[in-house]
Amino acid sequence: MSLREQFGKDLLLTGWGHSKFGKLTGETLESLIVQVATEAITTAGVEPGAIDEIYLGQFNAGMMPLAFPSSLALQVSEDLANVPATRVENACASGSAALQQGAKALLAGTARTVLVIGAEKMTHAGADVVGAALLGADYDMAGKASTTGFTGLFAEVAKHYQKRYGPVGDVLGSIAAKNHRNGVDNPYAQLRKDLGEDFCRTVSEKNPMVADPLRRTDCSPVSDGAAAVILSTSPTGGVTSPVRLAGFGHANDFLPAERRDPTAFAATRVSWQRALGMAGVELDDLDFAEVHDCFTIAELLMYEAMGLTEPGQGSRAITEGWVYKDGKLPINVSGGLKAKGHPVGATGVSQHVIAAMQLTGTAGAMQLPNPHRAAVQNMGGVGIANYVSILESV
Repeated sequence: MSLREQFGKDLLLTGWGHSKFGKLTGETLESLIVQVATEAITTAGVEPGAIDEIYLGQFNAGMMPLAFPSSLALQVSEDLANVPATRVENACASGSAALQQGAKALLAGTARTVLVIGAEKMTHAGADVVGAALLGADYDMAGKASTTGFTGLFAEVAKHYQKRYGPVGDVLGSIAAKNHRNGVDNPYAQLRKDLGEDFCRTVSEKNPMVADPLRRTDCSPVSDGAAAVILSTSPTGGVTSPVRLAGFGHANDFLPAERRDPTAFAATRVSWQRALGMAGVELDDLDFAEVHDCFTIAELLMYEAMGLTEPGQGSRAITEGWVYKDGKLPINVSGGLKAKGHPVGATGVSQHVIAAMQLTGTAGAMQLPNPHRAAVQNMGGVGIANYVSILESV
């Protein structure tokens, strides 16, 4: 049973906005939020006064002095005065968490039009500040000193995977190279250079080992950026056709590492099952997916968690070409977090915007041929907070 059949109403993405990702020294958190919110409102064809609620996905955790940014979107227009606005935080999944809160407001009938924003300003902060903030999302390392930060946590996942299933260095290099190649065509991407497989697979002065076995090319960059969408229960007369939210899933795993199988991403798998089940579709019904490749090992594990391959066989998806642009399920055509960038709170909303662009044929050089259905997967922590959305063209 689809979401529309279950709840008796459509949930539509009717407009969206997206900033460039990268080191945006001329932008503030406020300017980024205002930019993308204005773009989303305009492209949706709605008046600011028609917005019933605002949800802002942002992580922060000490990277910005302002820890209360929910009302910054009101700077777009005087007509947004008194509109309920809420900041939503769930680590690196804050953007998708905000979107699902907006969707639930529509389903509850307390709103008909919702503005969802994801935003983060990170590059102004020192590496020690960013590292400590991100480690605050880990039960075992929060508040502790670390030279490798979150890279070290995913390196441990990679080590466990290698111990169980064999070496993955070349496969991870191929994933990095794929996403860097895809990022060349994304005008919003932070890293727009085709580095090639040899470079991504090889430890060198320009591609050092950050935390064995993860090299620099296996890690997403620190980024600034923002994205926004308008959610509505009916078309709003925007500049493009709307995109339907056909289903969504959310699952959280236990926070202590000792309570999780590091290579299973068990709750991630459940979030996929819930989203596909709500949409009433199978994995084979998808035309592409944008997934949370904060590190290349995360994308490899995602192939298995989504059910594309059996556990331990994720390498098949890359070596047999399934996840390339011309494969049976293209993954991270945008370049993913790896090349597009990872402004934490913005990531989930950005993934939805990129998917909506693909489904409406407005993705420019990134465009796939005639996609109809897509998945977006966003994750907080090491497989802790997991969100999946199924989107369809209308």
